[in-house]
Amino acid sequence: MNLLHSPPQHLRSVRRIGEVVGVLAKHRLAEWLSQTEFDSQKSHLTGGEGELPAKQSHATRIRLAVTELGTTYIKFGQMLSTRPDLVGQEVADELAKLQDGVPPDEPEVALATIATELGRPANEIFAEFNSIPIGSASIGQVHGARLPDGREVVVKVQHPGIESRIRGDLEILERLAGLAEKSAELKRYQPVAVVQEFHRSLLRELDFSREERNLQQFAANFATDPTVHFPQVISELCTSRVLTMELIAGASPHDAERLDQIGIAREELARRAVTIWMDMVFRDGFFHADPHPGNLIVLPGGAIGIVDCGMVGRIDESSRETIEDLLVAIANHDGAHLAHLIMDLCSAPPDFDEAAFSSDVADYVAFYYGSQPIDRFQLGGALNEMVRIISRYQLILPSSVSSLVKVFAMLEGTARLLGPTVNILDLIKSYQPKILRRRLSLRTQWQKWRRALGEWRHLGEVLPRGLDEVFKRIQSGTFDIHLEHRRLEPSVNRLVMGLVTSALFLGSAVLWGNRVPPVVGGYPVVGVLGCALSVALGLRLLTKIWRE
Repeated sequence: MNLLHSPPQHLRSVRRIGEVVGVLAKHRLAEWLSQTEFDSQKSHLTGGEGELPAKQSHATRIRLAVTELGTTYIKFGQMLSTRPDLVGQEVADELAKLQDGVPPDEPEVALATIATELGRPANEIFAEFNSIPIGSASIGQVHGARLPDGREVVVKVQHPGIESRIRGDLEILERLAGLAEKSAELKRYQPVAVVQEFHRSLLRELDFSREERNLQQFAANFATDPTVHFPQVISELCTSRVLTMELIAGASPHDAERLDQIGIAREELARRAVTIWMDMVFRDGFFHADPHPGNLIVLPGGAIGIVDCGMVGRIDESSRETIEDLLVAIANHDGAHLAHLIMDLCSAPPDFDEAAFSSDVADYVAFYYGSQPIDRFQLGGALNEMVRIISRYQLILPSSVSSLVKVFAMLEGTARLLGPTVNILDLIKSYQPKILRRRLSLRTQWQKWRRALGEWRHLGEVLPRGLDEVFKRIQSGTFDIHLEHRRLEPSVNRLVMGLVTSALFLGSAVLWGNRVPPVVGGYPVVGVLGCALSVALGLRLLTKIWRE
């Protein structure tokens, strides 16, 4: 990757790389860099200043380093906290503690951004604008305001310069990921793929117009459901750096007194929250990826308001149906089927032990979903244990599925806060008939047939041209077949070496047996040397095979 955009930019990049490597070294996380060709920054890997007490765990040191590196790395750590299948449950739990709050900008800074983005100063746009922010996070801060027509709104304003800083850090992260890919210890974590996924998601989060479209899509998906409400966006007052939307006022899930004043059973509220997310995932394939209590507001009348829709997930039809089958297998205590579904969903290493994995999954189902009393069942713990098993066998979950596992674990905590006696597994089981009805509905079947017909039509269009090209090449004598044997080169080389060694030994033995001259002391020189050489080559080949 070329960081030389301009001399000043290059100097900032080099300085920032030094800061990053220095922080990693300070927290004893940079040993792997000494195995790479990262010569320009190796001087940062030595020195004992700022070393941490040996009592701190590896996971804690990762969290402290990420916190010290700032916004981009905190966001990266938060993303990794949803991937225990990659980093392990201990590191994921530690990274889940990361907070991305930052001090707010001065009022005039936010007002200047609004004027630049919306083309008019805030006092001409809003009847009232509170210059003191309600809250501030890593990417932006939120202000309260009132429109000229009396509607109460919130205005989300991006911090100035945050995009350029994040893009610079992303370039450094990608460079470090490329180096990590060369490390045998870190390669299994797929650093390049993980950073590329993070790169895409963070740049989407920087664009507030995406959150605007997310809100509009959620509102359209739940337009006929009176139990859920998403804030209405004021599109004419939205840009990529400013987002204006309706203020939703109500009770926080933490406020037990206000929830009791609303007059709706807490268990009913919990059931509504879980059903809303089940509809998002299994009906729409588009879900809010951060269902913690701070993003839910209970409105007068009992409807649930959902805010902060910048983090969303999407899941394709195939993965959605596989997850539906997973839930059915869990409900039926079918460990064998559950193991096969997980193997279909994940990418497995070459030495994967299918029998051992199936046995562990069967034990897991028997423990969590068989004999355990339902009132003591914890879905979050069960999901985390399943991810531990997946990680132990070095299976890699699709990113959308790993995000979904985190969502359900978080959703359980929120549901128990609203209704402590509610069991989320019972609610998931009760949703199964709806899943089956949707899968077997005429609309779903027609969509599948329409996609299949489209694929067959495309094949029918390209197949004649492809066959015509093949026949022309055959007639002209230019047709050839290229075979690619992945990871077979060492085996082929050993096979060739074995054949050469065997031929050399046999030929030399014939020369020796027939005493072909020149003969010295009764021994044919060529035959003896040939046999000795073939024995040496054979021993060398056997030694290599034994070591590997």
